[in-house]
Amino acid sequence: MHMRILSGLALGAGLVFGTPVARAQPPQAASHAVPREQWNAPQKPFRIYGNTWYVGPRGLSALVVDTGHGLALLDGDLPASAPLIEANLRALGFHVRDVKWILNSHAHPDHAGGIAALQRASGAQVIASAEGARALALGGADPADPQYGMSSTYPPVRQVRPVRDGEILQLGEVAITVHETPGHTPGSTSWTWRSCSEGRCLHMVYADSLTALEAPGFRYSDHPERVEAFRRSIATVAALRCDILLTPHPDASGFWQKVARRTSDADSMPLVDPGACRAYAAAAAIKLDETLQQDKAKVVRQP
Repeated sequence: MHMRILSGLALGAGLVFGTPVARAQPPQAASHAVPREQWNAPQKPFRIYGNTWYVGPRGLSALVVDTGHGLALLDGDLPASAPLIEANLRALGFHVRDVKWILNSHAHPDHAGGIAALQRASGAQVIASAEGARALALGGADPADPQYGMSSTYPPVRQVRPVRDGEILQLGEVAITVHETPGHTPGSTSWTWRSCSEGRCLHMVYADSLTALEAPGFRYSDHPERVEAFRRSIATVAALRCDILLTPHPDASGFWQKVARRTSDADSMPLVDPGACRAYAAAAAIKLDETLQQDKAKVVRQP
């Protein structure tokens, strides 16, 4: 195994797919700009920068980092996304067996649903936070999730290596840092690493969803400890060294607009924005405050 763990320093509701969890109906409107029916639309894979590539469908990020000793895949998207991700790897000259590690942002079906199939096809080690590993083993049916019951289950992922906040994963020649960012889900995790090209290294951030979404019957305001943790997560993302921001839903960080401004596949400048993480976090803080205000209104309306 190429991984050794060293001590380090310290969006959206799932698509209904597969066997439904019988508790609540999914919301009527998608929480992102890209409609849900387009989340798994095919997308030609491409290099983002250096050793980092986009291999997911149009509406759901899946990234690979070439570590020099195998690929690290970040997220597996929907169950139906797994064949598309495999095809995109082949289009880049890779093979699914080149994937040695699979890292998860959070255990909703639109980001983790394809992991079990990709794990079987590749033999990769799946890595997540301890809370994320627990939710993956439940196939996403985690009662501790603020959105529990809003999305479907998916094939469970039980062989998961849990990691801790601040740990540095030495994957081949690449060091990837773990940042636990609970809030959207209890196990939400963000990941950072450096990618280099022609002597220029950039700080890459895969920041997990920071959207405060609630299932019917759940209120963040009823859980002050979760609100406090959520605010810490937002502050964590805001403070990251951040040259290129990537998010589980690409549109949540304006990714496709930036890609459209590139003059060539080698043009990274439109993707570089050192203030992107701060802006992403600031928008999340506003959304969280709005959600808490809506919680108060719900209480007032109750008879």
